[in-house]
Amino acid sequence: MKGWGVDTRVLPDVLDDDPRYGRVSAKLLQGRMAEGLNVCPVSIVEMAPAFPGEIARATDFLCGGRRRAMIGAGLIPFLAAKSAGGVHAGRREEAPLPTPIRCSMPMPWSAEARSGCYPRPAALPDRRAKRRGHAGRSDDGGRMKSILVCGGLAMAGLAGAAEDILFADFEGKDYGAWTATGDAFGPGPAKGTLPHQMEVSGFRGSGLVNSFFRGDRSTGTLTSAEFAIERPYLNFLIGGGGWSNKTCMNLVVDGKAVRTAVGPNVVPGGSEELAPAGWDVREFAGRTARIVIVDAATGGWGHINVDHIVQGERPPPPAPKPVTLERTVLLDKAYLLFPVRNGARKGQKPKGALVVDGAVVREFDIDLADEPEWFAHLDVRAWRGKRAVVRAGTIDAGSKALDLVTSSDAIWKADEVYREPLRGQFHFSSKRGWNNDPNGMVFADGEYHLYYQHNPYGWPWGNMHWGHAVSADMVHWREEPIAIHPVRHGDWVFSGSAVVDRDNTSGWRTGSNQLIVAAFTSTGRGECIVHSNDRGRTFREFEGNPVVVHKGRDPRLLWYAPSNHWVMALYTEVEGGRFIAFHTSPDLKAWTFRSRIGGFYECPDLFELGGTWALTAANSDYMLGAFDGATFTPATPVLKGHRGRGYYAAQTFSHEPGGRVVQIGWFQTATPGMPFNQSMSLPNELRLAETAEGPRMTWAPVRELESLRAKSHRIGPVALAEGGANPLAGISAELVELRAEIEPGGAAEIAFTLRGLTVVYDAAKQELVVNGHGAPAPLRDGRLRLAIFVDRNGSEVYASDGLTFVPMPFLPKADDRSLAVAVKGGTARVALLDVHELRGIWPR
Repeated sequence: MKGWGVDTRVLPDVLDDDPRYGRVSAKLLQGRMAEGLNVCPVSIVEMAPAFPGEIARATDFLCGGRRRAMIGAGLIPFLAAKSAGGVHAGRREEAPLPTPIRCSMPMPWSAEARSGCYPRPAALPDRRAKRRGHAGRSDDGGRMKSILVCGGLAMAGLAGAAEDILFADFEGKDYGAWTATGDAFGPGPAKGTLPHQMEVSGFRGSGLVNSFFRGDRSTGTLTSAEFAIERPYLNFLIGGGGWSNKTCMNLVVDGKAVRTAVGPNVVPGGSEELAPAGWDVREFAGRTARIVIVDAATGGWGHINVDHIVQGERPPPPAPKPVTLERTVLLDKAYLLFPVRNGARKGQKPKGALVVDGAVVREFDIDLADEPEWFAHLDVRAWRGKRAVVRAGTIDAGSKALDLVTSSDAIWKADEVYREPLRGQFHFSSKRGWNNDPNGMVFADGEYHLYYQHNPYGWPWGNMHWGHAVSADMVHWREEPIAIHPVRHGDWVFSGSAVVDRDNTSGWRTGSNQLIVAAFTSTGRGECIVHSNDRGRTFREFEGNPVVVHKGRDPRLLWYAPSNHWVMALYTEVEGGRFIAFHTSPDLKAWTFRSRIGGFYECPDLFELGGTWALTAANSDYMLGAFDGATFTPATPVLKGHRGRGYYAAQTFSHEPGGRVVQIGWFQTATPGMPFNQSMSLPNELRLAETAEGPRMTWAPVRELESLRAKSHRIGPVALAEGGANPLAGISAELVELRAEIEPGGAAEIAFTLRGLTVVYDAAKQELVVNGHGAPAPLRDGRLRLAIFVDRNGSEVYASDGLTFVPMPFLPKADDRSLAVAVKGGTARVALLDVHELRGIWPR
């Protein structure tokens, strides 16, 4: 600390002039200086009652007016004072102290420096203080304990620092003085999770930097204005991709990146949680710098999340070190129930395992909680009667969650399943846990099979298994046990498809059931093939897996009859581009690459509609064209699919017995506070319709949904005039299907309000606006034809003979069962207006 000495010759003259300070022992101070005070920036001061403002002024004098510079250099760790009422650093306290006190503070940076300091008096216990200089009530009836240091000013009872400097919290509508390039960072801070992104957590407030704007393909930079480095550490929250130099945050000094940080993720899976991180920047004290947040990646985890950048006196606290805990249990019942809590532990979740006869038979991530909101279930019937070890790795040492694991012959609150207040009543959802992409949709042995991406052990995305449900009519579903489990932790079972190998080309068929063959993406291996001879309940792996290794996922199988071979369409990335690739096989085992086509992202599907082939992908946009079994030749550009929100990764059934093309999509319906999350859309029949622009795809709810009609109301034909009576006023319904055919006539606007859902038709624009979301809806034969379904968790709206399909997740108020229709600007003729009150699909 040489160069920061104090000229003690002037101390008595100056300090004696101000009675508020009492008398500083100049001899004591001079003696300590002679013993090496210049290497320990601490003054032992006897002082009379003083205000914090004067304490700061005294420090300015003792340090030669260089206190601010010393703070910038990290030599004065903090300035604060504590009293009965509590103060901020540097704020004047109105009540003076009754008696002088004597105190000291050892500085933290070296043993050499500490050796020249007096020990802390026993009367001044070390207590942690609240953030940003706030102090609590003292334990001595209000007497202030202060420490005056040359190079450090603190108070006993407040182990804090000079007030943190909040550099950026990203709570505004825009980035303020930050400068953005490219399109990755959007027009301003994100308000949490962006469309098609996993749940983002761990940020503060409501806003953060999230470069997933428009997905992982977007790129750009976000650069701060220049600022001075005034504290020893620069701390922040960071998440997202972990690609060096591509998804990172850099500290730039003199045009050079002197510090860098990345997110934690580079492989499929992972978490969107932001975690504390920081840099030691003491060597740059007093210099100017910029922060540059970079997104130069376009593949998986090609984004970066940042929030709450703070200059502080201390680095972020280290993460608690996790441990592995175990418990032995008797598997005497059907299920083990595990205590979980929605969002209890984001990021690195505890790694669960079930060990039977010394072998790990199940591995999974799980949101274990000591204070659970609900209990996830693990089916253990295959090992009934055995003793097993339940293991939780990467868990806090003090957790008691394993003590709450219990055996049961029923899942948690089985009598309440399907009756929960936010449960969709005609949209499929899993009993417990998360579901997303529909997978393996196939008809076999008289059953429709719906496999799906499933996290059985938590509310958010992750931990992917293949859930399973079956139905005789695509409407009433019965959930079966999990069909495909990960072979090991981290090797998750991602999306795929299923077919029936009717001719046993693979040679895997045994018994009388149809042979179901499925393909899925193993996140640790590649594209894998499995088969089932027990009606799709369990699957065996092909010993030659993986059958395709590439950078991509989501294999879609189909039989191409003209050439008698199998086709696998899959999403792939090549040299930074995104494609659907086509492979072929005679036996579902050996696969040969044939071609690829660009313009699509994730979850491909390929099917024939009346002699025309359609190629589509996750967002439901599509091309029409020709397919010869190896190459797709487009006849159209990429055309818009659905026109709503929250509809993704749709797939069609293989081998639909009626020859129909029926599609189900992931309906992104969040259910906060529930033990389940997300659902599936209604099954929709796809067709082609002629338009002035050429053939276009249409969506229509399958006719089997008519079986849900419990009570019907037929209104009309009727004329609607502005200010007229509401013809739906006498109807109250929770689950609604509305059908209408309307000739707009002179009306400018026709508006339906169904349980808070607004569906407004602008006749001049020929546009349908659903809950504020607009979509083109041309009149067909001079009429607007509408079908509207309203459930507890969302709606699906069909217009213009199915050319316009608008899915819309939303949560209507439970007590709002009102229905209304009105017009503005003239009269409209309603040729048909039917309202059907629906029953739910679940068993009672």
